[in-house]
Amino acid sequence: MPVGQPHAHAPDSGGDGGGVANHSNHQPHSPPPPALPAEVVPAYPPPESVDDEIWVWTQIKAEARRDADAEPALASFLYATVLSHPSLPRSLSFHLANKLCSSTLLSTLLYDLFLASFTAYPSLRAAVVADLLAAHSRDPACVGFSHCLLNYKGFLAIQAQRIAHVLWAQQRRPLALALQSRVADVFAVDIHPAAVVGKGILLDHATGVVIGETAVIGDNVSILHHVTLGGTGKAVGDRHPKIGDGVLIGAGATILGNVKINAGAKIGAGSLVLIDVPARSTAVGNPARLIGGKKAEGEKDEDMPGESMDHTSFIRQWSDYTI
Repeated sequence: MPVGQPHAHAPDSGGDGGGVANHSNHQPHSPPPPALPAEVVPAYPPPESVDDEIWVWTQIKAEARRDADAEPALASFLYATVLSHPSLPRSLSFHLANKLCSSTLLSTLLYDLFLASFTAYPSLRAAVVADLLAAHSRDPACVGFSHCLLNYKGFLAIQAQRIAHVLWAQQRRPLALALQSRVADVFAVDIHPAAVVGKGILLDHATGVVIGETAVIGDNVSILHHVTLGGTGKAVGDRHPKIGDGVLIGAGATILGNVKINAGAKIGAGSLVLIDVPARSTAVGNPARLIGGKKAEGEKDEDMPGESMDHTSFIRQWSDYTI
């Protein structure tokens, strides 16, 4: 049951800028969550993230004002979701709460939950900003930061999963699993709350992405639609892929088992990967095999596929590629 405005809060310890309108059905919110170890909520550099957050939020508000003036049909939505809020965490918490609420999982409860987590853990806010910057820089269809914030279900699904991951670490697992279920229903993205997800993540299109319980995803990774990071059967324990920094995973790729896709690797669309993939290499096919091994023309040592989004450079090195 969506709400028109988020409701009143006590002043935030994070100092994100004042309260918001009250609701008669407001329920007392729980005390601030306890500190979590670094492996649960990594400590991204707060000074840099604070500067980036302010800059990105300024851009989002400017874009929302422009769009509200240009398209009156969206003015009320943009005011309620962006322009009426004093900070990015409040805007995102409000938007996520209205997206994921149901008749039994109230938007007011979700808003409290999301905002409390963003306030308690600055690294979550830094990851939000890194994801927005990633989408804007890597996806040519992303016309602005506000477009990503409001409309990119991959972006929204990742933010909700990070909150579910915090809940999982706090042993609030039924609520974490309920949130996972709502994300799967609403966004068609199924990421287990225990999965570890870095920052600067792009889920491009996102439909059909499945990420298992013990999966680990590094920073600056790009994953296209219908990608599965899954197990190989009924085995329990550490059974899902580990994705290094800067990896690019093409549409429809399936990676199964506790395998390592090392930093800067590229997985071709539709590939089935069952073994480790070395750093800076390309795996294609079903079952996947390694190809290439030398830098493509113009490729620099610092180029990472997860950031360059280059899906086809390996073809120049694939001698038996024919049509």
